[in-house]
Amino acid sequence: MKPSYIEHIGIAVKSLDEAIPFYENVFGLECYAVEEVADQKVKTAFFKVGQTKIELLESTDPEGPIGKFLEKKGEGIHHMAFAVDGLAGKLLAAEEKGVRLIDKTPRKGAEGLNIAFLHPKSTFGVLTELCEHPNE
Repeated sequence: MKPSYIEHIGIAVKSLDEAIPFYENVFGLECYAVEEVADQKVKTAFFKVGQTKIELLESTDPEGPIGKFLEKKGEGIHHMAFAVDGLAGKLLAAEEKGVRLIDKTPRKGAEGLNIAFLHPKSTFGVLTELCEHPNE
């Protein structure tokens, strides 16, 4: 599968209004985008650290995936995302190798990326996202 780089690290937070100033004031990073992904019931904020991004995730619905995560585990790292080419093929190959998939086909995510998640029970407890830039 060999990812080309770590696309982003997703961090669940209770409030973007509180978390964004922390990353700006303490780390000197600039929040370059805030976006709502309605079908995932989440509002995101992005920061660049070199080629890798930090994605802050605030739930817009307590019954959504981030809302449930925050209720169960609290704030913290939610997922690791890898950039790949040929996402649909990578999903098939992973499934053939016995990896449990959350998404059997790619779907649209924040920043216009095509995304799919691998189940943490197959990835040593780490929710893993595969991302493909639509132009690549």
